[in-house]
Amino acid sequence: MIQQLQEIDTLIQNAYVVTFDDRGTVIPDGALAVHGGKIVEVGTTSDLRGRYSPAERIFASGRIAMPGLTDAHLHTAQTLMRGLLPTLGMTRPLRSPTWQEYLVPFENGLTPDDVRLSGELAYSAMLTSGTTSFFEAGGPHPDQMAEAAVTTGIRGAVSLSTMDGGNRIPGSMTMTTDEALQRNVELVERWPKDPDGSTRVTACMSLRQIITCTPELVQGIHREARNHGVKVHTHLVEGTYEIDYALENFGKRPVDYLLDLGVFDDTLHGAHSILAGDEDITKYVVHGVSACHCAKGNYAIGTPPAVRMWRRGVNIGLGTDGVANAGTLDLFRVAAIARVGQEHVEGMTVHNRDGIGLEEPLRMGVLGGARAMAADSYTGTLESGKRADVVLLRTDSPDAWAYSSPEAFLFECASGRDVDRVLVDGATVVKDGEVVTVDTGEIRMKAAARQKELAKNIA
Repeated sequence: MIQQLQEIDTLIQNAYVVTFDDRGTVIPDGALAVHGGKIVEVGTTSDLRGRYSPAERIFASGRIAMPGLTDAHLHTAQTLMRGLLPTLGMTRPLRSPTWQEYLVPFENGLTPDDVRLSGELAYSAMLTSGTTSFFEAGGPHPDQMAEAAVTTGIRGAVSLSTMDGGNRIPGSMTMTTDEALQRNVELVERWPKDPDGSTRVTACMSLRQIITCTPELVQGIHREARNHGVKVHTHLVEGTYEIDYALENFGKRPVDYLLDLGVFDDTLHGAHSILAGDEDITKYVVHGVSACHCAKGNYAIGTPPAVRMWRRGVNIGLGTDGVANAGTLDLFRVAAIARVGQEHVEGMTVHNRDGIGLEEPLRMGVLGGARAMAADSYTGTLESGKRADVVLLRTDSPDAWAYSSPEAFLFECASGRDVDRVLVDGATVVKDGEVVTVDTGEIRMKAAARQKELAKNIA
């Protein structure tokens, strides 16, 4: 009796499949059956090839197949700042804190078209380096971010920069408490979240940080976020100024202040978390607060306990923090920086040269980011039933020559330049290393021209 083959959209075959599941499953000659935007089955090529009839067959010999990475802290609206601060720093000392002196004022000068262009530029670059999902920190004109995400094909959650106070903040960037609440609610209702990830682009809520948000706004945003089933993205224990502010105004550190307000729970996503102490980490674990380690800039501020948080069960991902700092949107590079930095923080102090597991930072960037976004039920691993967000990496670059195994290369040396093909929801968005959804040449040309005009706002 001849077995009837099941019709599917795509079969990715002959790949070295690294699933990132809890069992650490690796399939050397593996295959992924994809249909309706989901992974139907993961198995060996010989098995799946004999049971499925695909409309498209992707031959992935010499490729590593892995889940897409998640950028768990991105500032889309700062994309056209790329290189502006280092260039300015060559001529004069930069003022501190950078976010208050430069980043927010720059965002204040952006038009909706600027933010749409910023999104198209950033999301295209992210896709080409294997990032298939992002968690926006909060910026101006979030609807234009969402439109850019829809166009490029990336998965993501956008949010609005939300402040109802603070010193030296442009007036147009602050709102009344009621306006801030209303605008956040309207945003998440325009871009609603669904439980299975079938809607790629959604919205969450945002609080810039506690020194620019009143207690009434913090509690109100938390209440509305819970009502709408979304998360609140904020900057938390990022700098000494924030801790001093909390102590001076509330008599306690930021984490304890948020606990007293009743908002320190699994709704909250605390980006950076650089100065979280062991007592703070325990509270993250107990209350389910997620976090993000932005390795490009965090080590200039303190000794972030990222891997310690990861090992203790905090849902912590990796983030680029955008491009205003150290330019790249390649999360593989961020993972490499995190590995070196965390070895210094955790291993060097006790003379342990193997204090950080080779795979830990990249797992944070893949699975940790999905968990931080509360999206791990449908992304973060290559498993049956998950959304088909898949990255194929070449293993023939000079960095990969003579590696003892594809897995060792992946965790130790792979970078965004090794990305060959990317699928989001089963649709190809990058092929042969190039974005196929938008004209990146035109986007880059427009961005270069507009950046020259916006640079005048940085002084």
